[in-house]
Amino acid sequence: MSPQPTRTPWGIAWRFLLAAAIGALSWVALFPQEHASDLVNLWLMIGDPVVGILCLVGALRWVRRYPVAVGLLTAAAACVAPVAGGAAAYALGSVSTRRQWREIAVVGVANVLSGIVASWIYPRSDDSSPWWSELLIGVLVTAVVIAVGVAVGQRRQLVANLREQVAAAQREQAVREDAARATERTRIAREMHDVLAHRISLVAMHAGALAYRPDLTATERTTAARTVEENAHLALQELRDVLGVLRDPTTGVESPESPQPLIGDIQALVEESRAAGVRVDLEQRVSGEPSATISRTAYRVLQEGLTNARKHAPNTAVRVLVDGAPEDGVSIVVTNPLPLSRNDSQLPGAGMGLLGVSERVTRVGGTASHGPERDGFRLAVWLPWST
Repeated sequence: MSPQPTRTPWGIAWRFLLAAAIGALSWVALFPQEHASDLVNLWLMIGDPVVGILCLVGALRWVRRYPVAVGLLTAAAACVAPVAGGAAAYALGSVSTRRQWREIAVVGVANVLSGIVASWIYPRSDDSSPWWSELLIGVLVTAVVIAVGVAVGQRRQLVANLREQVAAAQREQAVREDAARATERTRIAREMHDVLAHRISLVAMHAGALAYRPDLTATERTTAARTVEENAHLALQELRDVLGVLRDPTTGVESPESPQPLIGDIQALVEESRAAGVRVDLEQRVSGEPSATISRTAYRVLQEGLTNARKHAPNTAVRVLVDGAPEDGVSIVVTNPLPLSRNDSQLPGAGMGLLGVSERVTRVGGTASHGPERDGFRLAVWLPWST
């Protein structure tokens, strides 16, 4: 069954005029009846148009709700009121748009019989054609109306299908856009965390020392304050670098990326942590240079490992092992003793760091594990040599 479109005033008007024109042609063909009584001609002059208009108005009003009933009633009325033939043709066409062949057959046969009965009731004196000619004409006219109705129904169904496909495509596009936005938000959050957590933890550590260590000398206080200032500036600079590589929504062009830290910068990263007062034992055995993606990932993994140890296990020794070769990939292990108890100086964690490590490592085809063990907390990551 094809969908029914919403009617507009113009749509109702042209349907009414078309059906009225068909009824008028039927009326002109039969009136006047030369050998009929004055009563019959009076009926054709007054009663027939009134019945035809009433049938047409009723068909326009009710054919969608009661298609078969309206089709049969208008066909019956057309037997005695030829003007109602326009309403009957309109009802048959409307039924045909539904493409329900049982309904079409019932109403179509009723229209053919209606034409035959009308030709018997209102015979034409100059008509010498055989009896079956009326049947043939009725069948042909009915077939044309049905064909037009079916074609209109098929077109409506095609338009409805196309609209549904467009709507489905728009829904799918919206889902893809939402997923892309969620992925982009996750990427931005991960980059922000990787860049800022390390610097902010250093700032917080030295700021805490200034607040909780009244026994610091003037030189130590100056050094701590300078470290806070330097890391705050570096945090802002790295934040600008992250924002700089995000897509510009007004141009659709990505800004040039600033140089990203690689595995060769690990020594500087460790020295930075040592300068902040963290005891770090680094063992680095990397033969060659892995791909840029793996190299950046390795740096970020170690950065998060040191940040995590500094936040959750301050004043403990951290052991770092970085091992790599083209045939073995890159292995990173960060271990630190578990803190004996939690104190107020420990920095709060957002819970995103290790999750971000797992996401980064999985994305390049590596593996990651982390958790407490007998001798402390352990972060172990393996990365392929290249992607």
